[in-house]
Amino acid sequence: MDAVRVQDNLPVMLKRLFPEEGPYELDVTQLFSSPNFVNNPRNHCVPLLDTFELDGPGSHKLMVFPLLRPFNSPKFQTFGEFVAFFTQICEGIQFMHQQNVAHRDCTANNIMFDPFGMYPNGFHPVKLDRNRNFKGKATTYTRTQRPPRYYFIDFGLSRRYTSRSVTDNPLRGGDKSAPEHKSRKRCNPFHTDIYYIGNLVRQEFMRKYYGFKFMEDLVKAMTDEDPTKRPSIEEVIRQFSLIRGSLHEIKLRSAIRPKNVPRLYSLIRQARQWVRTIQYILSRQASIPDP
Repeated sequence: MDAVRVQDNLPVMLKRLFPEEGPYELDVTQLFSSPNFVNNPRNHCVPLLDTFELDGPGSHKLMVFPLLRPFNSPKFQTFGEFVAFFTQICEGIQFMHQQNVAHRDCTANNIMFDPFGMYPNGFHPVKLDRNRNFKGKATTYTRTQRPPRYYFIDFGLSRRYTSRSVTDNPLRGGDKSAPEHKSRKRCNPFHTDIYYIGNLVRQEFMRKYYGFKFMEDLVKAMTDEDPTKRPSIEEVIRQFSLIRGSLHEIKLRSAIRPKNVPRLYSLIRQARQWVRTIQYILSRQASIPDP
């Protein structure tokens, strides 16, 4: 449910806690919002602003979070914007794993971004393309103009372990395609996190857009049928750093072309992107819009 924080008129979202469904959710959420972690630039877990209980019959606890947008709303325009996105989510998973926390549901529905650089006047919490009073379109900038910060949300399936060398019963979240879940045997949840973010790239980018051949080998390794053969998040970051460094400026600034639209539309989109690119270069906007 959306709401507004009275003290500063900040748009927020309220989430009801269901301890029987996610027994570690509040603990994990509070861990990454603790003073030791909340301001760490590598921490990409959504910050917890407050918690409170509602009085009355059937009272329950609510968590308060900033209002975020889905990671792919609006759509990515350039390969540089994708590179900045993947850099951040890998950094975020590494930070969680270094605290021995497996997200266990780091899928497309649970990655969002802080929108208030790209949407300085806000937006409607339900109809995301409209402004808050629903009287017109929301004012927006591109990811290249106003680089966003991406966040992981929903720690209902997350858990902190004693180490990364553990096994646990499989939990099927938003992505139910992980090979280790088909056998229903105990598995290493950190290996499954690697599968999830690799499969996200495969499903949301490689299968929908042209030009992602540079990610093929890494994604193939991350989604290996044998979980023990998948790279650790540190190895993913090392390999992706090499990929990132190998991409030419022209590639990074090129428009991402969808596979399911007419070619004429793609050509028009590419032409518009080159006009934007000239503007970006003149205004010294980076080809990889890191925040």
